[in-house]
Amino acid sequence: MSSKRGAARGVKLPRRRGHANALNKLPSEPTAAQLKDAAIEVSLADLEERVADVRDSWETDSLFEDTFEAIAAESSAASSITSHEANRLRRELREQGPAIFCQRTVDAGRYTAKKLLSAFNIKPPAFLEGEPDESYYSLLSLAITRELSKRAKIARYNSVEDAVDLIDKSSNIILITGAGISTSLGIPDFRSKGTGLYSKLAHLGLSDPQEVFDIDVFKEDPTIFYSVAKDIIPATERYTPTHKFIAMLHRRGKLLTNYSQNIDNLEVKAGVPKDKLIQCHGSFGTASCVQCGHQIPGERIFPDIRAGIIPKCPRCAQAAAAAASASSRSSSSKRRRTADKKRRRWSAAADDSSDDDNSSAYDVPGTGVMKPDITFFGEALPDEFSRRLTENDRDKVDLVIVIGTSLKVTPVSEIVSWLPSHIPQIYVSRQPVTHINFDIDLLGDCDVVVAELCRRLGWKLEHEMVPKDQIIDVRTETGFQSQHLFEVRKPVGQEDEDDIDKETEDVEDKENGKPATPSSV
Repeated sequence: MSSKRGAARGVKLPRRRGHANALNKLPSEPTAAQLKDAAIEVSLADLEERVADVRDSWETDSLFEDTFEAIAAESSAASSITSHEANRLRRELREQGPAIFCQRTVDAGRYTAKKLLSAFNIKPPAFLEGEPDESYYSLLSLAITRELSKRAKIARYNSVEDAVDLIDKSSNIILITGAGISTSLGIPDFRSKGTGLYSKLAHLGLSDPQEVFDIDVFKEDPTIFYSVAKDIIPATERYTPTHKFIAMLHRRGKLLTNYSQNIDNLEVKAGVPKDKLIQCHGSFGTASCVQCGHQIPGERIFPDIRAGIIPKCPRCAQAAAAAASASSRSSSSKRRRTADKKRRRWSAAADDSSDDDNSSAYDVPGTGVMKPDITFFGEALPDEFSRRLTENDRDKVDLVIVIGTSLKVTPVSEIVSWLPSHIPQIYVSRQPVTHINFDIDLLGDCDVVVAELCRRLGWKLEHEMVPKDQIIDVRTETGFQSQHLFEVRKPVGQEDEDDIDKETEDVEDKENGKPATPSSV
C-alpha cells in the first residue's frame, strides 16, 4: 500500500462548496444579508483553495521538511547571526521581496549565502563545508520560499507576560488542540518519536503508519485499525489540567470555539459545552456500520475492541439471520409431505441450527463492520467545521492558542494561516514547529504550561494532577526571544536521588554490555 505522507495527509472539507466570485454575482443593490452570505462564500472558497494547495504540493512540503531535518541533524557551528538581526532580515525579505532582498544582501556582499541561512534558522550543513558560496544558493532559495509561505510573526508579542496579557484581555479565543493535551493520562499522541502511536506501528509493515487511519485501507482490511484501536479508545473518565484550563476559558467568557483534533471526548467531560466544541476528527462517542450505516453508542463496541475482535453490525447480522431463517422455512415447506419422523428430526435439527445462528450472528456472511465515528483520512469533516469557521469565528476571533498539536493534518493545520494575520497566535507544546510562525512559543508539558499561565493570571487551577506546592521555572531559549521553556522545579534532594539512580542504571548497562547513558546532551 502507498499513500501520501507528512503535511499533506488529511481529511476532507465538508461537501459544501464555496464560490470565489460570489460578490460579482450580487444584484446592483444587495441587501445586508446577501452581502454577508456572499462574503461567507468567498471565505469558504479561500479556505478550500488553501487546503487544495497544501495537498497538491505535498511532495515539495515533504522535501522541505526532510531537507531541513537532515541538515539540523548534521549541522556544524552555531549561528553567526543574532536573533535580533535574523528578525530584521526576515522582515526585510517580506518588505522587499526575494529578488531585491538577495540583491541587497548576497549580491551586494553584505552577507554570504552560507551566513544568510542562519537568518532562517538553518545552520550551514557539514557536507557543504569548504565549498564555494554558490553551493549554498539552492538551499537558501528553499529557505526563502519556505519563509515567504508562512504567516508573518507579529514583532511586538514575545514574552510570557505578553501571552498572559493577551489571554487576560481577549474575549473570543480560538483554541486548536491535539493529542498532546491528553498524554499525561497515558493516552498516546501520534507523532512523538519513540512514544507516539505512529512510532509503535512499524511491526505492521505499512509504507506509512498513517494508513492505519485511512478509510480506503479500513474498508479493504479493518484488522489493521483494530489491531491498534485498543490503545486509543477512551479508558478513563478523568481529564487533564489542560482540559480544565479550556473549560475555565469558557466559564470566564473567553472561549469562542475549541477546534479539537482529539477523539477521546474529554473536553466535554471537563465541562466544555458542545456548542463551543468542534470535534474535527469525530469521536468514539458513536459507531456506524460501513455497509448499512446503522449507528450505535460507541461504548457497545469497546468490549470487542479490547478483546481484539472486529465488531460487526447487529442490524446486518439480524437481517442476515432473518434471511437464512426465511430460506430454511421455504425449504421446509417442500418437505411437508415427508414422514412425521423425518419432519420431527428435521425440525429439531433446524432448532439447533437456529441456536447456532443466534450465537454466531456476527459471523454471518454479508454482515457489515462497525467503525467508530472518528474521521479517517479521506473522509469529510463535519459540516459544522467550515460553517462555524467561515460564518462565525473568522470575524470575531481576537486570539489563537494552539495546544498539543504539531499541525500536520489538513484542513485543521490551515486554520492558523487562514485566519486574519493580525490576530496574535500562541503555541503551547513540547517542541516548536518550523512550518508556522507563531508569535509566542510556550514550550514544555501542556499541563505545566497552563498551570503557570493560570498562576500568573491569578486564576485558581485546582486539579489532582497539579501539586499545591508546585514551582515552575521559566527561561527564554537562547537566541529566540519569543521561545520560553517551562519546567517543574524538583524538590530539594530529588536531583541527587535522580543522579544516583542514573549512575546505577549506567553501571548496570555497562555490566550488560550496553553503552552508558550520557549525563548531558
